[in-house]
Amino acid sequence: MPAAASLKLLTTLDARRARTSIQELLAHAGVRIGGSDPWDLRIHDDRTYTRILRDGTLGFAESYMDGWWDCDQLDALVERVWRARLDEYVKDNWALVAYALRARLFNLQGLARAFEVARHYDLGNDLYEAMLDRRMMYTCAYWRGAGEADLDAAQEAKLDLICRKLDLHAGMRVLELGCGWGGFASFAAERYGAHVTGYTVSKEQIAWAQARYPSLADRIDLRLADYRKATGRYDAVVSIGLMEHVGPQNYRGYMEVVDRCLAPGGVAFIHCIGGNRPRAQIDPFFHKYIFPNAVLPSLSGLVTAMDDRFVVEDVHNIGPHYDRTLLAWYARAEEAWPRLPARYDERFRRMWRYYLLSCAALFRIRYLQLFHIVMTREGTPQPRSARES
Repeated sequence: MPAAASLKLLTTLDARRARTSIQELLAHAGVRIGGSDPWDLRIHDDRTYTRILRDGTLGFAESYMDGWWDCDQLDALVERVWRARLDEYVKDNWALVAYALRARLFNLQGLARAFEVARHYDLGNDLYEAMLDRRMMYTCAYWRGAGEADLDAAQEAKLDLICRKLDLHAGMRVLELGCGWGGFASFAAERYGAHVTGYTVSKEQIAWAQARYPSLADRIDLRLADYRKATGRYDAVVSIGLMEHVGPQNYRGYMEVVDRCLAPGGVAFIHCIGGNRPRAQIDPFFHKYIFPNAVLPSLSGLVTAMDDRFVVEDVHNIGPHYDRTLLAWYARAEEAWPRLPARYDERFRRMWRYYLLSCAALFRIRYLQLFHIVMTREGTPQPRSARES
């Protein structure tokens, strides 16, 4: 048999083996190829099978982005795949293994890399305005008592919950590490009369907030700088969605910043996505396309970093609320997509859809959590919110 024919036969056999392997794996999750359930796959390109076997979870995501497969209910598919832990049966390629090793050996969240994640937040305020609530809160909402379909009310309920956990009142000085588009700062200033200084690495967030809240200029001071550059002394220190970007090698340094900036008797608060066990890196899809260098902390990792500095007053897991939040963002983004600029092309749309719906599934199965942590120093009276909970 000629060499070219032998190679073609070998390639065909490899493709068949790959298809069989993927079919068998999916069967463990109750997923079929060409089935009639909304979580079943429709394969448009047979290269999908070898790509998934070669590149693992990244290959699964990228082949969807490239239109190689579809399903009617993507979040339901991801939910079943992760419940069955199929990711453990598909090995990452050498490039992904090298990334994982680099994450363990080097500080990928050091000050020199602080602005790399800004490219996600600087994608375009038009996209985030279409997807988020009126205050542009890009973190988990709190749906308790917020109505059936009101994202604005659910986000304000979350902000009010945070303010109450801080025992916030008029005249208090608050430092916000990772201030986003100024949603918490504006709420705390308008509803509680606080003075908020915030830090972000996103120039688009700063520009949007300054244009949106000129009447609050005397009570809101938002600065374009990394959280480690924070100065001053404050009655409360808040982080809402920052810890995911801090990294395990910097958790202790973060606590030192909080300690340095927190006035005697003050209260500190963290709102962050967390995993159920310590990790050195995020899933490769999210690192490559969404949050570069991010790491989801475990609760144990954060508490260990507080040793000898802070007392944990309260821990509240509102993770189940994130599933509903992500589905609300997805619905709003999909409805607005025809009106968005052409730079958000079809591949970007499929990437964004995969991001939102896969995250919703991971919170639904309790693979991911959303922690509220209230902390003080030794000797500080327990905050009223902790005493009443």
